[in-house]
Amino acid sequence: MRVLLCGLILGGWIFARTESVITGVVRDARTGETLARVRIVLLGTPWQARTDVEGRFELRSVPAGQYTLQAVTVGYRMVRRSFTLGEGQSIEFEILLSPETFRQVDSIEVRADPFEPMRAESPSEVTMSGSEVKNLGSVLADDPLRAAQALPGVSSNDDFDGRFSLRGASWERIGLYLDDVLLHVPFHTLQGESATGSMAVFNGDMVEMLALHAAVPPARFADRTGGILEVTTREGDRMQRGVRITASASNAAIMAEGPLGRSRRGSWLASARKSYFQYIIRRTATNEPTLAFGFTDAQGKLSYDLTTNHHVNLAVMEGYADLDRTRSRPRLGANSVMLADNHITLASLGWRYTPPARLLVTGRAAWMRERFDNLSRDELPLAGGYYGEWSSTGHLTWMWRDEAPVEIGASARRLRADGFVYRYQFNPFLVRRLDEYRGSAVRSGGYLQQSLRPWHGRLQLTAGGRWDRHGAVDPAPWSPTASLALLPRATTRIHLGWGRYAQFPDLHWLYSFLGGRGLRPERATHYTAALEQRIGERSRVRLEFYRREDRELLFRPLYEARLAGGRILPQRLDAPVLNSLRGRAQGFEILLQQRTANRLTGWISYAYGRTWMRDTATGHEFPADFDQKHGVNLYLGYRVRPTVHLSMRWIYGSGFPIPGFLRRDGDRYFLAEQRNRTRLPAYHRGDFRINKAFVFDRWKLTLYGEVINLTNHGNYRFDSFNGYSARTGQAFITLDKMFPVIPSAGFLLEF
Repeated sequence: MRVLLCGLILGGWIFARTESVITGVVRDARTGETLARVRIVLLGTPWQARTDVEGRFELRSVPAGQYTLQAVTVGYRMVRRSFTLGEGQSIEFEILLSPETFRQVDSIEVRADPFEPMRAESPSEVTMSGSEVKNLGSVLADDPLRAAQALPGVSSNDDFDGRFSLRGASWERIGLYLDDVLLHVPFHTLQGESATGSMAVFNGDMVEMLALHAAVPPARFADRTGGILEVTTREGDRMQRGVRITASASNAAIMAEGPLGRSRRGSWLASARKSYFQYIIRRTATNEPTLAFGFTDAQGKLSYDLTTNHHVNLAVMEGYADLDRTRSRPRLGANSVMLADNHITLASLGWRYTPPARLLVTGRAAWMRERFDNLSRDELPLAGGYYGEWSSTGHLTWMWRDEAPVEIGASARRLRADGFVYRYQFNPFLVRRLDEYRGSAVRSGGYLQQSLRPWHGRLQLTAGGRWDRHGAVDPAPWSPTASLALLPRATTRIHLGWGRYAQFPDLHWLYSFLGGRGLRPERATHYTAALEQRIGERSRVRLEFYRREDRELLFRPLYEARLAGGRILPQRLDAPVLNSLRGRAQGFEILLQQRTANRLTGWISYAYGRTWMRDTATGHEFPADFDQKHGVNLYLGYRVRPTVHLSMRWIYGSGFPIPGFLRRDGDRYFLAEQRNRTRLPAYHRGDFRINKAFVFDRWKLTLYGEVINLTNHGNYRFDSFNGYSARTGQAFITLDKMFPVIPSAGFLLEF
């Protein structure tokens, strides 16, 4: 009996010694959130598992040996860990998965609140992660600006155009900052033509974070009165080299990245894209619209740590778009665009200094160039232009006492622009110079901002202002800002903000015979009040009220044909540009959002707003060109399996006004005495997307499937005003029908 008992004990001990266990937890490398539904595989063996709701996994009874563990799920980079497992050994892993648009790291860099703003002093900031940008950019276009169109307060009723309006303000009043550089016209587009499309010149795969400041932007942002869209691009992978190849119905791209040197003190990243959407349009369209342009672009970024405190990076971006309609020459009008090109270059050098003291210093120098040319059916110049800029910016943040940072910054920009717009008349031949301009100027400015965070950070006060000067414009405006955030509870935030903003006229108008150096800066005053309530750790409800008062906006009061006292006042192509427009925008937005990597993620927002303008030169009052009373933006995403992700977006907008003095009578339009009183039909569009990953030992293939405008709703945009009858007053306009239901597909190959 004793022998049998000892044998059982010894056998159990031997069995316990020989059973090996592999356990671990998988986390999001950016937020630290544990990830469920991640596939764990020991390559070359039958052992595999799936993480549970707490991100944990377990593999039992694995024989001793050398193994490679692979963790993979859709939307994240693959991770492999090689290890040796001893007899009876237990090993525990902490595996960090980096989102596809985030550089791969081996430690959690930020354990952030899922809704933590990029800039705490911004009372109206809404952020979008790189993964959200990628899913919302659409398979067909893969455009990060089209992702921004799904944010609260943003309106875009044009499928062809990546630009958008914000709370009734046009795109020209919204500043797009790419890595702290204010861009001018950063689009693949056909410049000089209203009936065209546009697409961001930078690649969505390089976007790490996007932030929209819809009201009271921080004082560091200059020269825009409507709002700020801040885009941050990522660095290359410092751990290993990688290549990503993508292709869709409209373009193909390749991106490569990796560490610099054996020390991995730096990284490199390069990408290139080529469009072939124009070939599809040429085979399907009957009239070859001007949106059928092709494009090619390339980007590169080098990052390096000179020392532990000094970091530098160099970024270069090159884009080229062109249109060729020579095969349609017999069908084109005398002033139709037949050949066109648009060339954009941007180079920037950044520096960051983080000494041991409570100090952060950053600086950036940039150079950009834009050039476009449009030729007619007879290869005569229709429009052309050049824009060049040298800029430098510097920012200093000093924590001179606990919870009391002060920020100081300055910028200088050297600008140059020239261009023209011509139209032709034949029999006899006559050139009509609709516009010409040439000039240069220096813009300089600076800002100072002080923040205080008493009451253990539950009260946040920020006050500051910026001063700007333009060498060709008077006066030099002063723009104060202030915000207050109160956290009565850990789950509740009340944020108030006020600020004044200035935007100088573009060189185009300052040096055109239609404008002149007597033009003044456009001005706006922002007011906002927001209440945010957290619902659990990863959900929130946010309600914001806003008001924006605009003045000195540029406008051409006498440009459009109209009725006055029953008489027709004709269109004046030589109508001057004046600072004659004043207006107000007010409304509210409500946002319900959940951000998680495991469950249903996304948001739904409703926006109500009215934007009303008054022309002080004529006394006319009218809705703004981008006035939209009701808007709904919806985005939902869910990772249903380790290799399958589903998402959808739905956008609704009550129709924009048809710009001009028009009234509708049945299917016909007539000149009217009031402006912008006729509207387009309501816009709504729903898109559905599925991402399916196929995982192999050394590479991963992700297939994208998308259906655009799932309900096949007929949406329209205003294209052009084509004249009127002097006898009847009937006006002739063109409305473009936008995307019908369109299925699209693409793939991403990673290795």
